[in-house]
Amino acid sequence: MSETRVLGELAVLDDVGPPRRGRAYPAAGATSALLLPAALLLGALVLWPVLRTLHASVTTDGHWVGAEHFRAALDAPHTGAVVGRTVLWAVLVPAVVTALGYLFAVVSRRSQEGGLVRLILLVPVALPLVVTGVTFRLMYDPDPTRGLVTLLAARVTGRSTEDAPQLLGPGLVTVALMSAFVWAWVGLAVLVFRAALDRVPPSLADAVRAYGGGRRHVLWDAQWRPLLLRTVAVVFALVALGTSRTFDLILVMTPGSVRDDASVLALRVWQTSGGTTTGQGAALGVVWLAAVAAGMLVAAFFVRQAWPPPRVEATPDPAPVLPPRRLFRVLAAAAALAWLFPLVVLLATSAHGQVDAAAQGWWSAPPGAGSYAALLGGGELWRALGFTLLLATVVTATVLVVALLAAYPLAWLTGPAAQATGLLLMAATVVPVQVLAGPVNEVLGLVLSSGTARGLALVHVALGVPFAVLVLRNAFADLPAEQVRGARLGGRRWWGTLRRLARHNLPAVIAVSVLEFVQVWNDLAVGLLFSGPEATPLGLFLAGQSRGFVSNSGVLAAGSVLASVLPVALMVLARRQLVAGLVSGGVR
Repeated sequence: MSETRVLGELAVLDDVGPPRRGRAYPAAGATSALLLPAALLLGALVLWPVLRTLHASVTTDGHWVGAEHFRAALDAPHTGAVVGRTVLWAVLVPAVVTALGYLFAVVSRRSQEGGLVRLILLVPVALPLVVTGVTFRLMYDPDPTRGLVTLLAARVTGRSTEDAPQLLGPGLVTVALMSAFVWAWVGLAVLVFRAALDRVPPSLADAVRAYGGGRRHVLWDAQWRPLLLRTVAVVFALVALGTSRTFDLILVMTPGSVRDDASVLALRVWQTSGGTTTGQGAALGVVWLAAVAAGMLVAAFFVRQAWPPPRVEATPDPAPVLPPRRLFRVLAAAAALAWLFPLVVLLATSAHGQVDAAAQGWWSAPPGAGSYAALLGGGELWRALGFTLLLATVVTATVLVVALLAAYPLAWLTGPAAQATGLLLMAATVVPVQVLAGPVNEVLGLVLSSGTARGLALVHVALGVPFAVLVLRNAFADLPAEQVRGARLGGRRWWGTLRRLARHNLPAVIAVSVLEFVQVWNDLAVGLLFSGPEATPLGLFLAGQSRGFVSNSGVLAAGSVLASVLPVALMVLARRQLVAGLVSGGVR
């Protein structure tokens, strides 16, 4: 945007429209400075570790060995089963989550109790996967005197309590883990489908009815074909990518004796190399990276589409809303009860003393506050809570600043450059941390010292920046030209313009902040790989308590409840901003 004199009057030339946005924003020098923090973080702690893993997979002590490490890793016992199980997770679980998410979105949209149902379904999304693992392990405890689901399964199948089906046994442990993951992720799918359904123009359904179409034609021609098929593809692809991060759930929920029967690549890579760089671990990491990259490309293909479509203005005479059917209300109530049951189990177990929780089921003993008293009386929990709160706050603030600086110049790219940037950011977002662990520890050993709080925070920042930049870049690029023009007029320097643009994109800023804070608060994998004695986050503290699961079940349940209060409160309070911020713009 520039100013000039026309017939003696000051005129403003608009050069911030879509064809010329690149001329309206920072010059080359300023752009380089704005991108430098993000580039250094991603280059040192994401790109170089990936290249180092690729190199380690085909070399030994610097000497080329070709596919030797791949053959050794793939020929190891049970590796084929691990790879097959990983593929099963990536296909079956997203299909179930997508189907349930759509069904519950429709049910909650058509029922009077829909708001409450969606709120209940949202709560598991905010829980740490460690807490989800604790909750379902309490439900599926092999001892019928403690595990209510095991007791009910024995009654339903007509077996004795000694012969009850073992959901955490070798044959059913993967099914049990998948059920926990579905419970945790369906709420996110419901939010996405609900946002999509709300943006379907009512005029489409009216047009189909005007041409004699029935309910089935309205569903297909006015909902599925224009929007929901694409939304299904997006949800399926993103959940498939999310299944690569089931490490926390498997580590906490499965007993040690059956862990190998539930292992996937996320666990096998960690078991093979831990926080170091080894040949076989690097080879498995490359296989995993290839699978994740393929999934990312599929997700990118669909996310690139205009999804969701631009907001449709309300018509003067909106179509009347049909009263909810009894079937929809029954389904909504059933969904709410089913999703509340695990939370009831967790809360009820936490409301018993250590001895009662270890010796018998929560339904067999009177409640008490013994577990909370034992937990709060020690200093370890308070240290973990304080450290995690400080870590999450510092990391969130740093990620937000770095992402805003980088998203500002990247938002105005167009064409192949914008698409390539989006793909690179998505790739950096989905790289599994276990694959990076060894090389990242090497970097931290050079610039800091591994196992320190500063190193842990730096890793969290590097892992959080790509997603934050992606969301904010899309939100900036989606702004109307009028708001961009107003920001340029109001800000004499680039930082003034950036501040005004961020204010226009407040939902995206809130979404990034809340999700990053919750991600750091809920983390186990990063803490396990990069923390040390002076840096023990909350997830690592809870995972340590799960080693003696039966004897610590009461204290562990109480700790899980306390660990869940803050992330659940943040997600519930910011749920509208989360949806609005995440769906603003498409990946360009």
